[in-house]
Amino acid sequence: MTRFALTLEFDGGPFMGLQRQQHGPSVQQAIEEAVREVTGEEATLHSAGRTDSGVHALAMVSHIDVAKEITAFKLMEALNAVLRPAPVAVTGCKVKPADWHARFSCVGRRYRYRIRNRRAPLTLERGRAWHVARPLDAEAMHRAAQALVGHHDFTTFRSVHCQADSPVKTLDRLDVRREDDLVTIEAEARSFLHHQVRSMVGTLALVGLGQWREAQVAEALAAKDRAALGLNAPAEGLYFVEARYPE
Repeated sequence: MTRFALTLEFDGGPFMGLQRQQHGPSVQQAIEEAVREVTGEEATLHSAGRTDSGVHALAMVSHIDVAKEITAFKLMEALNAVLRPAPVAVTGCKVKPADWHARFSCVGRRYRYRIRNRRAPLTLERGRAWHVARPLDAEAMHRAAQALVGHHDFTTFRSVHCQADSPVKTLDRLDVRREDDLVTIEAEARSFLHHQVRSMVGTLALVGLGQWREAQVAEALAAKDRAALGLNAPAEGLYFVEARYPE
């Protein structure tokens, strides 16, 4: 049995999320069905992160175990051939030790959220960015975001459906920057709570719109109450961009 690490890129729009769902298609289902067609084996996909319906990935790291003798390159090529025309691609494939795990060996995860801040509606990026028509003050958003960096109880920014044992997480970085009409938020941590990034982005957007004072972000965090949340940003602007490992 060989363990293969797969790097996945996908458009989350047509899927109910990365993990298998009973009520619709998932990225996991697409990959596992492709593995079955290529190898004749039933394999389970394990991934570094979980993404909701509509959330995208530039480089989601996952793994599968395969008994068939096949090189990493041939497996990647075969999977991509079978996956077409689904908006999922295997952009990397490597052999890993049997004790390496895409989720449990991961020591850091990075997400990116994209906001198109312009009056005109989106065309090419529809479904791939959050369209905010009113002007956003990205500098104010960045200043307010720094109150969330560090070791905190993120109950306010946690989905009521979150299954994590504890709401306490350490947020390593939360940066907001603007380039023309694109406002980008980068978030890094060892792990995140369900909806944490989207909840933080939505609240920061209220600061950018002038509807919240900058200090209200810290106040919402201190409240440790989901009811104190300002806004949950839509899924289409969120991307999983990096999983880090000790090696």
